[in-house]
Amino acid sequence: MGSRAKQAEGFTLIELLIVVAILAVLASIVVPQYGRSSGDARLAALDANLATLRTAIDMYTVQHGHYPGSVASTGTCSVGSNSDNATPGAAAFIAHLTQYTTATGIACSQKNARSGGMIKYGPYLKKSSLPVNPITGDNHIEAIETGALRLSGWGTDNNGGWRYDFVTGRIIADQPSYDSR
Repeated sequence: MGSRAKQAEGFTLIELLIVVAILAVLASIVVPQYGRSSGDARLAALDANLATLRTAIDMYTVQHGHYPGSVASTGTCSVGSNSDNATPGAAAFIAHLTQYTTATGIACSQKNARSGGMIKYGPYLKKSSLPVNPITGDNHIEAIETGALRLSGWGTDNNGGWRYDFVTGRIIADQPSYDSR
């Protein structure tokens, strides 16, 4: 009886090349999709951060009768206040949203039970700083008092955080390519 040599089992070179070609085609489809999904995630985070800021501005406005940052946060605060928010603008805006406030807009670092209930509003944001603009990675705010957020040169600075108009209470991302949000 003759013995037949066992034929070696394995893949041929052609079969391996076909598998590699299929994997290359799949990779060329998946990699661009991944890049787009991270951009979509940043846009979704931008929408969420803008919604958070707009809700905080609305809540402050309803309770105080004026927009945050439109009045100076000066006066007597028995538990301490931020001296940088002595004039209307960005510092007062941040103080109004991140600290406790009185009805007139005096910002205090903590609620004081001995204030006779005067320091009873806020804070409107959980953190002591503004949320970050996820497109630019910055939370800098430029507060303006013109009634128009898009002035010449807006969005050209390297800050790229937020622009806030304390006359109209409108806030947008300080990024020209995302100004429709």
